[in-house]
Amino acid sequence: MKILLLGKNGQVGWELQRSLAPLGEVIALDRAGAQGLSGDLSQPQAVAQTALALRPDVIVNAAAYTAVDRAESDTGLARTINAASPAALAQAAATMGSWLVHYSTDYVFDGSGDQPRDELAPTGPLSAYGRTKLEGEQAIAASGARHLIFRTSWVFAARGGNFARTMLRLAAERDRLRVIDDQVGAPTSAELIADVTAHAVRTAMARPALSGLYHLAAAGQTSWHRYACHVIEWARAHGQAVRVALQDIEPIATTEYPTPARRPLNSRLATNKLRDAFGVHLPAWEAGVERMLCEVLG
Repeated sequence: MKILLLGKNGQVGWELQRSLAPLGEVIALDRAGAQGLSGDLSQPQAVAQTALALRPDVIVNAAAYTAVDRAESDTGLARTINAASPAALAQAAATMGSWLVHYSTDYVFDGSGDQPRDELAPTGPLSAYGRTKLEGEQAIAASGARHLIFRTSWVFAARGGNFARTMLRLAAERDRLRVIDDQVGAPTSAELIADVTAHAVRTAMARPALSGLYHLAAAGQTSWHRYACHVIEWARAHGQAVRVALQDIEPIATTEYPTPARRPLNSRLATNKLRDAFGVHLPAWEAGVERMLCEVLG
């Protein structure tokens, strides 16, 4: 099997290099590409031509425009990367008879209510980022290409910056923190996303009827405030220098921390379809976070 991986140096792309390797030859590209190949999703036709030149069995697109706030003023580039390039890749995949794997987000929903959304729930993105990601999904579905689209949420990894690292740094510097408590979701590790992807690709190659859209998130739910408390208390219990006391981590409303892009309050994703189709177990979000903390803190 030949696999073309785009976005190899992102959080998910880095883990995919590992998880996809046992499936076959992985040609992993970042934005710069190599030897005349392009992994730059700001150039839709160039990445499509790269796919057509390589003729992989599977294209895995782990690249995206993820600067949620900047997308409000940079919508054209966000749309090119999140919608136009996935559309071009999907057309290439349809032409070659290849599979396309793509990642989307809970931001395609309006965040209302307090129940997990399944794949059939109405969408209603609140931000330019969410709208462009939804457009990408729709283009892939309309292309006729065999595909796996995974919507996920609150992605983190040991590599690079993340919410937990930020909270630990601030907890070591400050006597008081204020953290949003009315946005609820499931922190999901890039490692889990990559491992599920590899399993799903292998299964879907043998069962083409599994082509479609799936929600992929860790089990359980939390708010950013409770997430911060869990991280800080875990670090304190494992000998890390933590200055802030638990009672001094103040829960606040989203309205108290305005940003250019609106965030969904309800980011809960129902994962029944994924679990039933591929027979996977999705561990609790705490397990992934604690594994990441062990790696980060040594």
